[in-house]
Amino acid sequence: MPAGHPWFARLYAGSQWAVERWIGRIRVQHLTAASGPTLVVGAGTGLDLPALPAGLPEVVASEPDPFMFRRLERTLAARAWPFPITAVQAPIEALPFPDRRFRTVVADLVLCTVPDVAAGLAEVARVLEPDGQLLFLEHVAAPRAWARAVQDGLTPLWSRVAGGCHLNRDTVAAIRAAGFRVEEAAVRRRDLLTPVVAGRARPPRPV
Repeated sequence: MPAGHPWFARLYAGSQWAVERWIGRIRVQHLTAASGPTLVVGAGTGLDLPALPAGLPEVVASEPDPFMFRRLERTLAARAWPFPITAVQAPIEALPFPDRRFRTVVADLVLCTVPDVAAGLAEVARVLEPDGQLLFLEHVAAPRAWARAVQDGLTPLWSRVAGGCHLNRDTVAAIRAAGFRVEEAAVRRRDLLTPVVAGRARPPRPV
Protein backbone atom coordinates (compact mmCIF):
# COMPACT_ATOMS: atom_id res chain seq x y z
CA MET A 1 0.00 0.00 0.00
CA PRO A 2 1.17 3.60 -0.58
CA ALA A 3 2.64 5.57 2.31
CA GLY A 4 -0.28 7.97 2.19
CA HIS A 5 -0.68 11.68 2.83
CA PRO A 6 -1.46 12.29 6.52
CA TRP A 7 -1.34 16.08 6.22
CA PHE A 8 -3.64 16.14 3.20
CA ALA A 9 -6.06 13.71 4.86
CA ARG A 10 -6.43 16.12 7.79
CA LEU A 11 -6.76 19.12 5.48
CA TYR A 12 -9.35 17.41 3.31
CA ALA A 13 -11.41 16.28 6.28
CA GLY A 14 -11.40 19.82 7.65
CA SER A 15 -12.43 21.37 4.35
CA GLN A 16 -15.30 19.04 3.45
CA TRP A 17 -17.76 21.90 3.90
CA ALA A 18 -15.96 23.80 1.11
CA VAL A 19 -15.99 20.78 -1.20
CA GLU A 20 -19.71 20.33 -0.57
CA ARG A 21 -20.36 24.00 -1.28
CA TRP A 22 -18.36 23.69 -4.49
CA ILE A 23 -19.89 20.53 -5.99
CA GLY A 24 -22.31 19.05 -3.44
CA ARG A 25 -25.46 19.77 -5.43
CA ILE A 26 -23.86 18.54 -8.65
CA ARG A 27 -22.82 15.31 -6.92
CA VAL A 28 -26.33 14.62 -5.62
CA GLN A 29 -27.85 15.10 -9.08
CA HIS A 30 -25.11 13.09 -10.75
CA LEU A 31 -25.23 10.03 -8.51
CA THR A 32 -28.95 9.44 -8.87
CA ALA A 33 -27.96 7.39 -11.95
CA ALA A 34 -26.11 4.77 -9.88
CA SER A 35 -27.70 1.33 -10.04
CA GLY A 36 -26.89 -2.26 -9.20
CA PRO A 37 -23.78 -3.29 -7.26
CA THR A 38 -21.76 -0.07 -7.02
CA LEU A 39 -18.06 0.56 -6.46
CA VAL A 40 -16.86 3.99 -5.34
CA VAL A 41 -13.16 4.30 -6.20
CA GLY A 42 -10.97 6.76 -4.33
CA ALA A 43 -13.77 7.19 -1.82
CA GLY A 44 -11.66 9.44 0.42
CA THR A 45 -13.53 10.27 3.60
CA GLY A 46 -16.85 9.13 2.14
CA LEU A 47 -18.37 12.37 0.83
CA ASP A 48 -19.99 10.56 -2.10
CA LEU A 49 -21.75 7.93 -0.07
CA PRO A 50 -24.76 9.87 1.29
CA ALA A 51 -25.58 10.98 -2.27
CA LEU A 52 -26.01 7.43 -3.55
CA PRO A 53 -29.59 6.25 -4.08
CA ALA A 54 -31.19 4.34 -1.23
CA GLY A 55 -31.87 0.70 -1.94
CA LEU A 56 -28.75 -0.14 -3.94
CA PRO A 57 -28.09 -3.88 -3.51
CA GLU A 58 -24.45 -3.31 -2.51
CA VAL A 59 -21.92 -0.49 -2.21
CA VAL A 60 -18.16 -0.99 -1.90
CA ALA A 61 -15.99 2.03 -1.10
CA SER A 62 -12.32 1.64 -2.01
CA GLU A 63 -9.56 4.02 -0.90
CA PRO A 64 -5.79 3.51 -1.20
CA ASP A 65 -4.50 6.14 1.23
CA PRO A 66 -4.28 4.62 4.74
CA PHE A 67 -4.99 7.94 6.45
CA MET A 68 -8.04 8.62 4.31
CA PHE A 69 -9.12 5.01 4.77
CA ARG A 70 -9.24 5.41 8.57
CA ARG A 71 -11.54 8.39 8.17
CA LEU A 72 -13.64 6.45 5.67
CA GLU A 73 -14.10 3.63 8.17
CA ARG A 74 -15.24 6.17 10.77
CA THR A 75 -17.72 7.61 8.28
CA LEU A 76 -19.20 4.17 7.65
CA ALA A 77 -19.47 3.44 11.37
CA ALA A 78 -21.05 6.79 12.24
CA ARG A 79 -24.51 6.16 10.80
CA ALA A 80 -26.94 3.63 9.41
CA TRP A 81 -26.84 3.35 5.62
CA PRO A 82 -29.77 2.62 3.29
CA PHE A 83 -27.75 -0.07 1.50
CA PRO A 84 -25.20 -2.76 2.45
CA ILE A 85 -21.79 -1.08 2.44
CA THR A 86 -18.19 -2.16 3.00
CA ALA A 87 -14.80 -0.42 2.75
CA VAL A 88 -11.72 -1.87 1.06
CA GLN A 89 -8.23 -0.37 1.13
CA ALA A 90 -7.05 -0.68 -2.47
CA PRO A 91 -5.78 1.52 -5.31
CA ILE A 92 -7.76 1.88 -8.51
CA GLU A 93 -4.83 0.38 -10.45
CA ALA A 94 -5.15 -2.94 -8.55
CA LEU A 95 -8.78 -3.55 -7.60
CA PRO A 96 -9.22 -6.80 -5.62
CA PHE A 97 -12.43 -7.84 -7.34
CA PRO A 98 -13.33 -10.41 -10.00
CA ASP A 99 -14.18 -9.43 -13.55
CA ARG A 100 -17.63 -7.95 -14.22
CA ARG A 101 -18.32 -7.52 -10.52
CA PHE A 102 -20.13 -4.15 -10.58
CA ARG A 103 -22.82 -2.46 -12.60
CA THR A 104 -21.71 1.05 -11.57
CA VAL A 105 -18.31 2.52 -10.77
CA VAL A 106 -18.21 6.03 -9.30
CA ALA A 107 -15.10 8.19 -9.72
CA ASP A 108 -15.56 11.63 -8.19
CA LEU A 109 -12.53 13.92 -7.83
CA VAL A 110 -10.23 10.90 -7.98
CA LEU A 111 -8.89 10.46 -11.53
CA CYS A 112 -6.97 13.71 -11.08
CA THR A 113 -4.85 11.97 -8.41
CA VAL A 114 -4.25 8.55 -9.98
CA PRO A 115 -0.55 8.01 -10.83
CA ASP A 116 -1.32 5.71 -13.78
CA VAL A 117 -4.68 6.75 -15.21
CA ALA A 118 -4.60 4.23 -18.06
CA ALA A 119 -4.00 1.34 -15.65
CA GLY A 120 -6.72 2.59 -13.32
CA LEU A 121 -9.28 2.88 -16.10
CA ALA A 122 -8.32 -0.57 -17.39
CA GLU A 123 -9.15 -1.95 -13.96
CA VAL A 124 -12.46 -0.08 -13.92
CA ALA A 125 -13.31 -1.60 -17.31
CA ARG A 126 -12.39 -5.05 -16.02
CA VAL A 127 -14.65 -4.95 -12.96
CA LEU A 128 -17.62 -3.41 -14.79
CA GLU A 129 -20.40 -5.49 -16.29
CA PRO A 130 -20.44 -5.28 -20.11
CA ASP A 131 -23.47 -2.98 -19.93
CA GLY A 132 -22.24 -1.20 -16.78
CA GLN A 133 -21.43 2.46 -16.35
CA LEU A 134 -18.65 4.71 -15.10
CA LEU A 135 -20.05 7.83 -13.44
CA PHE A 136 -17.34 10.48 -13.27
CA LEU A 137 -17.25 13.94 -11.71
CA GLU A 138 -13.87 15.59 -12.13
CA HIS A 139 -12.17 18.95 -12.34
CA VAL A 140 -10.30 19.01 -15.62
CA ALA A 141 -7.83 20.90 -17.77
CA ALA A 142 -8.96 24.44 -18.57
CA PRO A 143 -10.08 25.11 -22.16
CA ARG A 144 -8.41 28.53 -22.36
CA ALA A 145 -4.72 28.50 -23.24
CA TRP A 146 -3.66 31.01 -20.58
CA ALA A 147 -5.59 29.19 -17.85
CA ARG A 148 -4.12 25.89 -18.99
CA ALA A 149 -0.64 27.43 -18.77
CA VAL A 150 -1.36 28.53 -15.19
CA GLN A 151 -2.56 25.00 -14.37
CA ASP A 152 0.61 23.56 -15.91
CA GLY A 153 2.75 25.87 -13.79
CA LEU A 154 0.89 25.17 -10.55
CA THR A 155 0.48 21.41 -10.91
CA PRO A 156 3.99 20.26 -9.82
CA LEU A 157 3.68 22.03 -6.45
CA TRP A 158 -0.06 21.47 -6.10
CA SER A 159 0.27 17.72 -6.61
CA ARG A 160 2.78 17.54 -3.76
CA VAL A 161 0.51 19.23 -1.23
CA ALA A 162 -2.86 17.95 -2.49
CA GLY A 163 -2.50 14.19 -2.47
CA GLY A 164 -1.18 13.89 -6.02
CA CYS A 165 -3.92 16.01 -7.62
CA HIS A 166 -3.19 17.26 -11.16
CA LEU A 167 -4.97 20.48 -12.07
CA ASN A 168 -4.18 20.06 -15.77
CA ARG A 169 -5.41 16.53 -16.46
CA ASP A 170 -7.65 16.03 -19.50
CA THR A 171 -9.72 13.34 -17.85
CA VAL A 172 -12.44 12.99 -20.47
CA ALA A 173 -9.79 12.42 -23.15
CA ALA A 174 -8.14 9.81 -20.90
CA ILE A 175 -11.46 7.99 -20.46
CA ARG A 176 -11.95 7.90 -24.22
CA ALA A 177 -8.36 6.79 -24.78
CA ALA A 178 -9.02 3.84 -22.46
CA GLY A 179 -11.73 2.65 -24.84
CA PHE A 180 -14.75 3.83 -22.87
CA ARG A 181 -17.75 5.12 -24.80
CA VAL A 182 -18.52 8.52 -23.31
CA GLU A 183 -22.28 9.04 -23.42
CA GLU A 184 -22.35 12.25 -21.40
CA ALA A 185 -19.70 14.82 -20.51
CA ALA A 186 -21.25 18.09 -19.40
CA VAL A 187 -19.37 21.06 -17.99
CA ARG A 188 -21.14 21.71 -14.68
CA ARG A 189 -18.89 24.49 -13.39
CA ARG A 190 -16.85 26.88 -15.51
CA ASP A 191 -14.31 27.96 -12.89
CA LEU A 192 -11.23 29.37 -14.62
CA LEU A 193 -8.69 27.00 -13.05
CA THR A 194 -10.95 24.16 -11.92
CA PRO A 195 -13.73 23.58 -14.46
CA VAL A 196 -15.87 20.61 -13.45
CA VAL A 197 -17.21 17.96 -15.82
CA ALA A 198 -19.81 15.33 -14.92
CA GLY A 199 -20.53 12.41 -17.18
CA ARG A 200 -21.22 8.77 -17.86
CA ALA A 201 -19.24 6.28 -19.91
CA ARG A 202 -19.76 2.67 -20.90
CA PRO A 203 -16.91 0.15 -20.75
CA PRO A 204 -15.07 -0.86 -23.92
CA ARG A 205 -16.86 -3.44 -26.03
CA PRO A 206 -15.27 -6.89 -25.81
CA VAL A 207 -12.98 -7.64 -28.72
